Amino acid sequence: MDPIRNPYAPGAGQRPPELAGRDEELATFEVVLERVARGRPERSLVLTGLRGVGKTVLLNALRSAAVRRGWGTGKLEARPDQRLRRPLSSALHQAVRELGVPGPGGGPGGGPGPGSGEEQVDHVLGVLRSFAQRDAGADARLKDRWSPGIDAPAVRGRADSGDIEIDLVELLTDVGGLAADAGKGVAVFIDEMQDLGPDDVSALCAACHEISQSGLPLIVVGAGLPHLPAVLSASKSYSERLFRYARIDRLTREAADRALSAPATDEDAAFTEAGLAAMYDATGGYPYFIQAYGKTVWDVAPRSPITEDDVAVAAPEAERELAVGFFGSRYERATPAEREYLRGMADAAVALAAGGTDVDAVGSVATADVATTLGKKPQSLSPARDALMKKGLVYSGERGRIAFTVPHFGRYLREQA
Repeated sequence: MDPIRNPYAPGAGQRPPELAGRDEELATFEVVLERVARGRPERSLVLTGLRGVGKTVLLNALRSAAVRRGWGTGKLEARPDQRLRRPLSSALHQAVRELGVPGPGGGPGGGPGPGSGEEQVDHVLGVLRSFAQRDAGADARLKDRWSPGIDAPAVRGRADSGDIEIDLVELLTDVGGLAADAGKGVAVFIDEMQDLGPDDVSALCAACHEISQSGLPLIVVGAGLPHLPAVLSASKSYSERLFRYARIDRLTREAADRALSAPATDEDAAFTEAGLAAMYDATGGYPYFIQAYGKTVWDVAPRSPITEDDVAVAAPEAERELAVGFFGSRYERATPAEREYLRGMADAAVALAAGGTDVDAVGSVATADVATTLGKKPQSLSPARDALMKKGLVYSGERGRIAFTVPHFGRYLREQA
């Protein structure tokens, strides 16, 4: 089949040609936007799931929905080695620019302030500049004094105390007030949210709590690994009520078929029913795998419709590409001791599935079982386990258990062995 017309798009965060199986999340977010626009109380949103289930794609789709309503939006990706101030400042700067200039009114947050719309914007940008530069000392280098594109002078005494929780509450209150005066809203999108530092997580929860109580039109939409709710809960006990949580999982058979068939139909091609069944068996319904296998099968198949035989021929090549780009790139980041721990997890899952359960359906394994499999004391494996968690290769959803962040990673490790 013509590779130029291949519709499938395997890529990190790249939107597939058919965003199947996410209608409920998109509809829920539309309700959130409408309620906030009408001044109704609404919680911020957190998406959780394994890697490869399309969290980033969905996050971008939600952002597009906010943009279509005229909201100011900004997005950042959290990193373990970076504090929140500067990336959040960049995201909020973009959001303020997208809001435009409001008409004359009161100051940010509804209180007294500059009278004209331009003065309000300058005030908020000045507060944003103060917030961003607070981490830089008086004699900091120019590159550490973040203020790209902000001509407004820093506003002293606002969002610059040095306490991230106080500063973030003040900053988001001012940005939310600006949005309210403009008759719009602001949405901040945070990917890899589990990588925020403990102080930043606590500050973000406190700020969302304050914004929710004040009724300002500002929401946070986060995405992260399955243990993100536990990270938030450990920071603030009320986070369980502060956010609306949505677990993003693999697609149902019906949605997976639509993700494959709709793009093929647009290119005057099709799958046989047996071909679709073979694709679901191969991909497990995980969106990234659907795109990866779909692209390879399309290139290998001699003609339409694509059959189960075409899937069988293409599967080894698709698996080789995944082994290098999806699994291998992550495995290479691990040290020898960490790789041993990963293999121990895979072997422990095999032992757990000995009773007849599909080994790839095994979620988490007990850390004690990993230690038994490797013939070592659990305490001696703690450094490797902690390092793997920091690298985002494994996560702990509950005490004493550990799981891969990547679906089918155990299968990959067994095949490598």
